[in-house]
This record gives sequence, C-alpha cells and structure tokens, in this order.
Amino acid sequence: MQGVTVLGATGSIGESTLDVIGRHPDKYNVVALTAHKRLARLVELAKVHKPDYIVAADQADYVELANLAKAHHVSATVLAGESALSDVASMAEADIVMAAIVGAAGLLPTLAAVKQGKKVLLANKESLVMSGQLFIQAVNENNATLLPIDSEHNAIFQCLPSDFKYGDLASSGISKILLTGSGGPFLNTPLSEFPRLKPEQACAHPNWDMGRKISVDSATMMNKGLEFIEACWLFGLRPDDVEVVLHPQSVIHSMVQYNDGSVLAQMGNPDMRTPIAHCLAWPQRIESGVKPLDFSTLSDFSFLIPDFARYPNLKLAIDACKQGQFATTSLNASNEIAVMAFLNNQIAFTDIGRVNETVLSRLTPIDISCIDTVLHVDRQARELAMVCVKECRQ
Repeated sequence: MQGVTVLGATGSIGESTLDVIGRHPDKYNVVALTAHKRLARLVELAKVHKPDYIVAADQADYVELANLAKAHHVSATVLAGESALSDVASMAEADIVMAAIVGAAGLLPTLAAVKQGKKVLLANKESLVMSGQLFIQAVNENNATLLPIDSEHNAIFQCLPSDFKYGDLASSGISKILLTGSGGPFLNTPLSEFPRLKPEQACAHPNWDMGRKISVDSATMMNKGLEFIEACWLFGLRPDDVEVVLHPQSVIHSMVQYNDGSVLAQMGNPDMRTPIAHCLAWPQRIESGVKPLDFSTLSDFSFLIPDFARYPNLKLAIDACKQGQFATTSLNASNEIAVMAFLNNQIAFTDIGRVNETVLSRLTPIDISCIDTVLHVDRQARELAMVCVKECRQ
C-alpha cells in the first residue's frame, strides 16, 4: 500500500486522481486531501476516501471545515493554512503527492514534497514556470521522482526512450518535440468577435473538462505557452527543440520526432485519468477507467500551425521562455491576475494579452537565485498587473 496526498482534491485533476485510486484499494490509501474553497465537497470526498487529514488552504476557513467534518462524522484531523499544505505534502506517510493546486499557490507545497524525496505527480505547471531551475535542482538534490501529469508532457514522457538523458536529445536521435494543443473553443471564431467574447464562452472547451482558469488559458493558448515552458524544464530542452502543433481532435496528445524520420505519438481519449494512472503506477501500468480508443469511430485528424495573431499569449510565453526565469515568473503572475479580471467581467478577452504584454515590458529583470526572490517577483508582477487591469477599465 502506498500513501497518497492529493493537493487540490476538489479540482478536476484531484477528483480524477481519487477516481483512479478508488479503483485500486489494494494499492493506495489516501493520507491527506486539500482544497481551496470547496470545503463541503472536500468533506464529501473525505467520507468516501477516509484520509487521515483534510486541509483548507486558507487559515480563516479552519472553523468552517472543522464544523462540516463534525456534522458529517468525518474523523480526519482538520488543518488549515499555507504551512499545513506543505506539512501534508512532506509527511512521512505520503509516498506519492499529486500536485494539482492551480496557480502559484501550488509552488511551496509541491516544493516541500520534492525536498522530502517524494514521488511527485506534477499537474501544477506553475511550479516549473515560476522556478524551473531551482525546482529541478531540488528534485535532483533530494532524489525525488518527478512525473508529468499534463497530458502533453505525459505523452512526451511515454514516447521518449527509456535511457533518455536529461537535456540530451542528440544521444537519443531526437530532432524535435512536437507539443500538441487543441486550439481551444475559439479556433475558428472570427478575430473581429474576440473583444466581445464572454467568460462562459471561453470556459466551454470542446474536448476537456477543466476548471475555469485553465479553460480561459486554453482559450488564449496561454496554457500551451506555460506547457511549452514546462516542457523545457521537465526534459532539459531549448526553446528551439519544441514546436507547437494544433490538433483540434485532442486524440494525439504529443509526439517525439526522431532523426530517422520516425515520429512516435501517444494517443488516447481526452481523459486525464490516463496520465494519472500512468504516473501513479509508474513504471507499471494499472486500469484507469478510461475506455480505449475505438478506431472504427475515428475519422479526420487535422494539424495546424498556431496563428500568433489569434493567440498572442502563446507567443508571449514562448518569448518569455527564451528570455529566462524572470520573464516566465512575471508572465505567470500577470496572467493569473488578468484571467481573474476577465472571469469577473472587469476586462475584455483581448485585454488578457494586453495586460500580460504591458507587465513584461514595464518590469526590470533581476536575477532569480532563491525561492524568496521568486515570490518577490511574483508579487511585483501581480501588483503591476492589477494596475494594468485598472488602466484597461478607464
């Protein structure tokens, strides 16, 4: 039996993880579940999966969570606050940590798990976008196992040779990594309509069931930009080693192109339980609950090169990756503020890119050598992004 802590248990990745775990009660037990604000759902999940701990991310929610747990006869120890997230991520009982907290809030607890040498299933791409070099260094120093949950990075991981050396494509005969993306809900929407697009439209992804923030990132393709940055850190790639390819059907999740002309692709139905099950059991395989592809029902596979006029946030992310850690940390922070403002109907869909571009142009780069500097740059970018949001509204 392996103990699992799920950071972000009430999100789509967290619930999918618990679905897979529930199919294998002989292999996994739940140590801790955490949530941001969906406390009632957290308690419901605790009744089913019986963790030792349940954690609210905000210290102010401790009393509410404790009362809910008592009312529903949940015996788990109740904790709350940022330090509690890191505590349950690093405790000895947790062999595996699913890092599924969305955004910058997931960095410190994920890093806490890494520093204890855990098997970390990384769904929180912001950890690498914000602090890639420091994060990978911590993985190596503490002999942690870092496995990618994003369907694209998991696909790349599955298509790489077993003896792949970090950062060395040449020795494996690899010429390029092909990172696929669906193009989101606005792939064929006229650009003239973009200023009038509403949050409900942006959150209606054609293939994936995701949270609102990630859905908006998919609509702007910032999500693919963050995944571009994450891929570079996960596999030790240069930006020129990665090419983004639009594949609207979301059946091929990413590909590895070899020097001899071969292209290896990982395929599957668009269901996050597949990469979750793969990483939970790695290097073995377990049943995930996902139906296999029915090739008799598959018709067209189409591929496109992304248009940066349609997806300016993707270009911003690729350029930030080339500029370095300061730029990617700043961009991630700015984007979180801009997306939230859009979801709250404070700015237009097209203003998301404008806010992000303005923040990157106004900030003065500094060297990032420790996590405290990462958090300082993150705060600085957020503050400037809030100023830019106000400017958009004037």
